[in-house]
Amino acid sequence: MNPTKEFIIVIHSKELLQEAMEQGNLTSRDLVFYYLTRIAEYDQDGPHINAVMEINPDAIFLAEALDVERKTGGRRGLLHGVPILLKDNIGTHDKMHTSAGALALAQYISPEDAFLVRKLRQAGAIILGKTNMTEWANGISSSMWAGYSSRGGQVAHPYGEFFVGGSSTGSAAAAAMNFAAAAVGTETSASILSPAVQMSVVGIKPTVGLISRTGIIPFSYSQDTAGPLARTVSDAAILLGVLAGRDESDPATWRYAGPDGGQDYTGYLNVEGLRGARIGIYCDVPEHVLSSGEVDEFLFDQAVSDLTKAGAQVVKPIEIPSFHGPWKYNKINMEFKHGIQNFLHNLPAHMPIHSLSELIHWNQKHKEQALRYGQDILEYRESLADLLNDRKYIQESVLDLHLAQREGIDHAIDRYQLDAIMFPAYIGADLSAKAGYPSIAVPAGYMENGRPFGVTFAGKAFSEPALIAIAYSFEQHTKHRKQPVFD
Repeated sequence: MNPTKEFIIVIHSKELLQEAMEQGNLTSRDLVFYYLTRIAEYDQDGPHINAVMEINPDAIFLAEALDVERKTGGRRGLLHGVPILLKDNIGTHDKMHTSAGALALAQYISPEDAFLVRKLRQAGAIILGKTNMTEWANGISSSMWAGYSSRGGQVAHPYGEFFVGGSSTGSAAAAAMNFAAAAVGTETSASILSPAVQMSVVGIKPTVGLISRTGIIPFSYSQDTAGPLARTVSDAAILLGVLAGRDESDPATWRYAGPDGGQDYTGYLNVEGLRGARIGIYCDVPEHVLSSGEVDEFLFDQAVSDLTKAGAQVVKPIEIPSFHGPWKYNKINMEFKHGIQNFLHNLPAHMPIHSLSELIHWNQKHKEQALRYGQDILEYRESLADLLNDRKYIQESVLDLHLAQREGIDHAIDRYQLDAIMFPAYIGADLSAKAGYPSIAVPAGYMENGRPFGVTFAGKAFSEPALIAIAYSFEQHTKHRKQPVFD
C-alpha cells in the first residue's frame, strides 16, 4: 500500500488514521514515509519552515514494529503507530539530542526518557523527531527573535511574513504544516498559546500538574507545563489524554485524580458543547497588543457572535481586577537560575558546561555561532543571589497565586457564574500561567493580509473537560482553519 498525499491529508485526524490502519488501507510505516517526505520537501527545502530540529533515525523501524504488533496483538489506543514531534527541551533516551536549542548542548543525550515520553511510547506513539524552539525557551536574550535558536536557526511562519509567537514555535509550525499527526510543546507563559494563535492551530496549555515535568529542561518550577499542538481540537484532546497522569517524581501531579493510564477526553468532543454554556468575554486589550496587530477586533466580534449562534450565553464585558497586575518577575528569574543550575550541574562529565556561569563563558567563547542576539538575560540571572530563600521570591510566589486565582480567573468565573472566559488572541496567557490554570487556543479566522487570528478559552484548575467541549463546539460551528497554501 502506498497512499497518495491527498489520501493522508484527508484522514489526518487520529481517529481516522486508526480506522484506515485497522482496515489495512494504511500502515504506520506509510505514515512515517509521508511525514518524512513532507519535512524534506517543505521544512528543509521549498519554503524552508525550519520547524524540525532533528529526525529520529529509528522512526521507520519503530513504525514497522508497531505494524507487526497491530497484526498480532491489536492496537494500544488512538496513538498506536502515530508519529508525534517533541519540542527540543523534552528529554528522550534514544539517538536524538535534547538541547533546548543551545549549541552548548548540541551533543547532549538525555540519560532517560521524560515521563511524558514514556507515556507516549507506552501508548504506541512514534517519536518522529525534535522541533526547533526559541533558545532556552526565550531565556537567553531580551532581543532574541521568537523561534530562533543558535542550534536550529529561525523558524519561519507557514502563512507568510508574520510573527511566529512564543517558544514552542517549531512544534506549532510542524503541526500547521502537517509534519506529524501532532506535536508537544511546553509553556511557562504563552509559549504554547501564542504560536498556536499565530499559526492557526489548536494549542492546549493544561493545568500545571496535569502532565509531569520530569525530564523537561526547566524554566519555572511554578508555571512550567507541557501541552499538545495539533490541527484540530479532537487531535489535541487525544494527545492531552495520553500525556496526563500522576508521576511519583513530580509533586505537581499528585493532585491529578484521573486514571493511571491517562485521561480520555474524547467524550467531551460534543458539537453542542456551547449550548447553554456561559462564556465571559474579556475585552480590555492592552494598547501594546493592539498596536502589534495581533488582535483583529472585527474577527473577535465575529467570534463572540459565533458563540451566541452556537447557543452560548455571552456575558460581555467582564472585569478581571488583577489583569494588569501589579506583576513582578523576581519569581521567574530566580526559578530559572535555580532550575537551570540544577540541570547543568547534573550533566555528564564530558559535557562542556555544568553551571550558568560556564554556559555564559562557553557562549562568549563561541559568540560567532552562539550569540547572534547576545545573552543579557542569562548574565542578569547569573548575577542573582539567595534565589529561593529570597524574601521577594517568597512574597511573589504567594502574591502571584492570590492575584491570578482569587483576584483573577476565580473572581471572574464566580462573579459572573461562567463556564469559561474567552480572550482575544492569547492576551490571557500570563494570567492563566501565573494561576497554573488551563487554556485552549483555537483558530478564529484570518486577517485581510492573511495573518491567522485565534481566541483562547480559559478556566479554573482541571477544567480541561469543559474547555475541550467549548473549544470543540466553537471549532465545529465555525470551521475557520485553512491549510497553509503550499500543497
